[in-house]
Amino acid sequence: MNRKVNIAVIGTGRMGSVHVANLVRHIPQANLAAICDIRLEVAQALAQDLGISRVEQNYHELLADPSIEAVLIATSTNTHARIIQDAAAAGKHIFCEKPLALELEDVDQALAAVENAHVKLQVGFNRRFDKSFQKVHEIVESGQIGNPCILRITNRDPELPAMEFLRVSGGMFLDMSIHDFDMARFQVGEVEEVYAIGNVLIEPGLNDFGDLDTTIITLKFANGAIGAIDNSRQAVYGYDQRLEVFCTEGTAQADNETETTIRKGNRDGFLAAKLPYFFMQRYAPCYIEEVRTFIECVRDDRPTPVTGRDGRMAVVIGHAAWKSFHEQRPVKITEFDA
Repeated sequence: MNRKVNIAVIGTGRMGSVHVANLVRHIPQANLAAICDIRLEVAQALAQDLGISRVEQNYHELLADPSIEAVLIATSTNTHARIIQDAAAAGKHIFCEKPLALELEDVDQALAAVENAHVKLQVGFNRRFDKSFQKVHEIVESGQIGNPCILRITNRDPELPAMEFLRVSGGMFLDMSIHDFDMARFQVGEVEEVYAIGNVLIEPGLNDFGDLDTTIITLKFANGAIGAIDNSRQAVYGYDQRLEVFCTEGTAQADNETETTIRKGNRDGFLAAKLPYFFMQRYAPCYIEEVRTFIECVRDDRPTPVTGRDGRMAVVIGHAAWKSFHEQRPVKITEFDA
């Protein structure tokens, strides 16, 4: 099928503007019908830059338009669940940035609305679309290196986000580590138990609202494998993204991607290229591919590869991690999902 899918973007902030530009420049399978933001002037400026003709301030105007088949939600997290419910009631297919919501009750209400409306939902866990992480998944899934034993994920940001964002983000486990929780399930399978430790070692201001900047999370999987995730909000050498699945007959590893593969050597030793400094740089191709995949699923009436359940389970593991940290004990997933 060659028809284009009419889609609208709700929210034109940092992530929303990336998706808008990608839809215009890189995803010919889609027709970007409109964009929307409560900050109308922000959306209007973006529309002018990219040649978008329709701009709205109220997303209900888009939901009432029968020509729009799908919406991409990139608003603040506390609005996701409400917009999902409204979009589902209007019969729109939905791509929503992570997390679906911070509270499980809100997630469940949103997913119930999607199920009742029989619309598609894809959650924006972009790292599943990274070519290296996908290859690790294929190797492990094929069984060619045996059964998974140990998962190791390193996820370290180059610098902290703005404190205003961190105060409302849900904390490290529901904002940053949530990507790793989804990646853990993608690579190894369902998680049964979580144990998390952490501290504030970089930015003392995080103590004011109970957040962390340095954590290690261990996971126990249903298949018996064990996982270890290390997170830091500040790696001064760049954006550190590594993954390994160690199995009974071998290992599959994804190392950091650098600007080039050049190493320069002299009497002082070797110098290598720098790491990407920002997640939008490191994962730029993934943001294109995840939305392209969603558009094709809508066009071809196929299931989306990152489902509402995937989004929910990442939130469950995030809550388990916070409970583990506060109670200083391993927490079983059944404490949230009996």
